[in-house]
Amino acid sequence: MYFKNKQLDLNRPHVMGVLNITPDSFSDGGRYTSLENSIEQARNMVAQGASIIDVGGESTRPGAQEVNEQQELDRVIPVIEKISNELDTIISIDTSKAAVMSHAVSAGAHMINDVAALQMTNALDSAANLDVPVCLMHMQGEPRTMQHSPVYDDVVNDVSEFLSARCEVCIEAGIQREQIMIDPGFGFGKTVQHNIELMQKIDRLVTNDFPVLLGVSRKSTIGAILDRTVEERLPGSLALAAMAVNSGVKIIRAHDVRATVDAVNIAFAIKNYH
Repeated sequence: MYFKNKQLDLNRPHVMGVLNITPDSFSDGGRYTSLENSIEQARNMVAQGASIIDVGGESTRPGAQEVNEQQELDRVIPVIEKISNELDTIISIDTSKAAVMSHAVSAGAHMINDVAALQMTNALDSAANLDVPVCLMHMQGEPRTMQHSPVYDDVVNDVSEFLSARCEVCIEAGIQREQIMIDPGFGFGKTVQHNIELMQKIDRLVTNDFPVLLGVSRKSTIGAILDRTVEERLPGSLALAAMAVNSGVKIIRAHDVRATVDAVNIAFAIKNYH
């Protein structure tokens, strides 16, 4: 997979470090709202083994407030520009807005990570014109309401069918098949039971033609199973990351990069030991 003069070898799994430039993200809101703090965190994550830095300017936690286009641009563009100038890493823009995608790529971002799977106004055309890799995520509803009693006929089938359909739409719009990743959206419009079933059967998504990216870091399902606060969910996050890698997931999106890289590398080594 090619990222504007950078290549990511998906014969082995990678960790995507989360960099939220937001005051209200569920786990680290407010910690990296200054340019100095956000760049220092990006440096730390790269040093700890992150292959991708995922920069986001709008929280997608349940009940999060919407952010207008200019606010989002003001948050992410200076950070992307500085990371691009200072660090040799792949930069992802976590957004659903077409204009933010365009400005972010111009500023140095190498890929688009969209929780709305390029369904927002002009997002599909923008992504196709930008000619960068995209990650399409499944979410039932939208962040403000997605946890209001989500219902599925069969969560794994429903997620798989949605993502397959979105991939085909993207290909028809001109996005190369080799530049598409998928994300089942663990915790996005899904109950604890739905998330557990997704993890049990995630190999059914891995068999598709598209690499799977998964974000399980510090999610509320871990808290529900273990009765742990957000700050206490690292062991549960690592367990899920290792399970995902064992099932063939290629990219793990995480807040705790060093520990996740270790878990991913151990899981990969055991899986591929001969």
